[in-house]
Amino acid sequence: MKRRSPGLLSIVAFGYAFLYVPIISVIVYSFNDSRLVTLWGGFSLRWYRALLESEDILASALLSLQIAVVSATIAMILGTLVGLSLNRLGRFKGRALLTGMVTSPLVMPEIITGISLLFLFISLSEWVGWPGTRGAATITIAHITFSMAYVAVVVRSRLSGMDQSLEEAAMDLGGRPLAVFFDITVPAIAPAMISGWLLAFTLSLDDVVIASFVSGPGATTLPMLIFSKVRLGVTPDINALATVIILLVSAGVIAAAMLTRQKQYTGFDEPLREQVKQNEERIIK
Repeated sequence: MKRRSPGLLSIVAFGYAFLYVPIISVIVYSFNDSRLVTLWGGFSLRWYRALLESEDILASALLSLQIAVVSATIAMILGTLVGLSLNRLGRFKGRALLTGMVTSPLVMPEIITGISLLFLFISLSEWVGWPGTRGAATITIAHITFSMAYVAVVVRSRLSGMDQSLEEAAMDLGGRPLAVFFDITVPAIAPAMISGWLLAFTLSLDDVVIASFVSGPGATTLPMLIFSKVRLGVTPDINALATVIILLVSAGVIAAAMLTRQKQYTGFDEPLREQVKQNEERIIK
């Protein structure tokens, strides 16, 4: 057995400590009874009770969850279609342009994206006569525009490693393209779609820069509310709120990992391969 270097173990331990010690300190001080964040005053749940009594925080959290769910779902659908198009249509005119347009939101600074979307909504209001005002709808549209790029990349990478012989065999046996897509392609890329949805949901729930540009009066998301509170100083109720978010995100990541592992163990391809093989033998006989 190869002996691990103490220096390498020290680097790994330092890396994990650098990442997780601040998070652990936030969780610990969320149970602090003192109003001073850095002064321990005893164990207490008073700041969690304060969260439940804060109407602003509850309203902002509900708005953020609604926007995140809607934007992640639509981004998953559109991103899957874009990834499928880039993977299956082969070479066509404008493919390089479409690929660049898909990947550009991944590296575009958020402030540039926010300014461009703000200009778009203002132009729609003035030139086209769009009656909508900036609020939850514009935030949802903005989150869809940049999060669908992440979904497209994840789904496309899954499709690039997928065996297309199952789809070809199903079509040779009389399967219609739409039925083959929902019966074979969708189950095969389901882990990538779920991962893309979770990534889009997290990006939407975490965004503060773009939402600040495209939001309007009465549409304050939870990250915007936290940012405004932190500018006046970190308070224990913010630590409690951050702890709740950390627990929810951790539960989602664990659930996604268990679901992906279960799909890998059960396998999408084996039952489909067996069914196609049986149909081929039946046709030969």
